[in-house]
Amino acid sequence: MSPEAFDAACRALPAVTMDRPWGSDQVYKVGGKMFAVMGDAIARGGVSFKVSDVAYEVLIETGRAVPAPYLARARWVKFDDLSGLDPAEVENWLTTAHGLVAAKLTRAVRAGLGLR
Repeated sequence: MSPEAFDAACRALPAVTMDRPWGSDQVYKVGGKMFAVMGDAIARGGVSFKVSDVAYEVLIETGRAVPAPYLARARWVKFDDLSGLDPAEVENWLTTAHGLVAAKLTRAVRAGLGLR
């Protein structure tokens, strides 16, 4: 997967915004809450995103990903190299990350964003 495809996959999700609070990092948010990062400060040149508890354990134990710096306790993983990842799999992970974060938003915020 290319960085451009990662960006497009994140932006294709409902109610997503992207900003750069740490310089070059692209931080993708839903309702003001991060669900994915691509860049240097947090992802250290790769990508990081939130995953379910089960996915976290599997991805870390198999060595496919490492705990994301600063965000591991919140069940975020980091991949150093996007090019070796299957685009469909990454899109699925991003959809899940978006859903996990959106589910924690208040009902009013979700309604305001047009999310169920």
